[in-house]
Amino acid sequence: MKPTVKPAVKRPGFPVRLEPDAGTPSATKKVAGRAHPERDTGIFDFKKPTPTALPSGVGLDSKAVRARMVHKLAAQGIADAQVLAAMGQVERHRFVDSALVNQAYEDTSLPIGLGQTISKPNVVARMLCLLREGAASPQGKLGRVLEIGTGCGYQAAVLAHLAQEVYSIERLRGLHDKARENLRVFRLANVHLLFGDGMAGYARGAPYAAIIAAAGGEAIPPAWVEQLAIGGRLVAPMHVAGGAQALVVLDKTPQGVTQTVLEAVHFVPLKSGTS
Repeated sequence: MKPTVKPAVKRPGFPVRLEPDAGTPSATKKVAGRAHPERDTGIFDFKKPTPTALPSGVGLDSKAVRARMVHKLAAQGIADAQVLAAMGQVERHRFVDSALVNQAYEDTSLPIGLGQTISKPNVVARMLCLLREGAASPQGKLGRVLEIGTGCGYQAAVLAHLAQEVYSIERLRGLHDKARENLRVFRLANVHLLFGDGMAGYARGAPYAAIIAAAGGEAIPPAWVEQLAIGGRLVAPMHVAGGAQALVVLDKTPQGVTQTVLEAVHFVPLKSGTS
């Protein structure tokens, strides 16, 4: 299909700052001039000072623990040095419930509440490698990235080391709040969290050099394709024949959109709306 030329959309300022009365993101607050205020108001600024200190740890703070995980990822075929480095920098155990921390660096998905999961490290690394193969700049860094499905915030934290800006949207209020608390202490100035309908994307931040989704639907939502920049890449799970899911890579070029179906995966279902 041929790309449609859209009028320029004014991007939000960077870093995004909370309004004085917006200490808690609101899904209903009306903001003048925004076409979809219910999707625009949950932005969180991680540069805001916080008295919260990093947790003292649960015996998993050692770099050696993360290094072993990275070594396993490399042995499984993850070859992108920047992805491996980013995975080695982020303490995954800080994003899972305390009862599960001993499994945090195993190659397994774990429940994070509300019927959702944190993807296993190999899947996170694989999808980030695919993003970088198609959308990284000559300097090796992704530009502006949209993440659909913040979850507990782990993948957003890894993306913070690989991209110039990360906009991450979550439709479940409980998980949005959990990710906000998980990420607050790291003060990642280039990560912006939004509470809203991920199927609609986030038009105010478009165009995106890359879009990554952590939930799979019957098809790639048109809003995601529209918000992807020319030359950008989208990686997401999608239902294929037989009801299974597979990773799909979508590249947007001046000539149109190409789609490649890769290996089978298992993600939570993509849903619309907020709750």
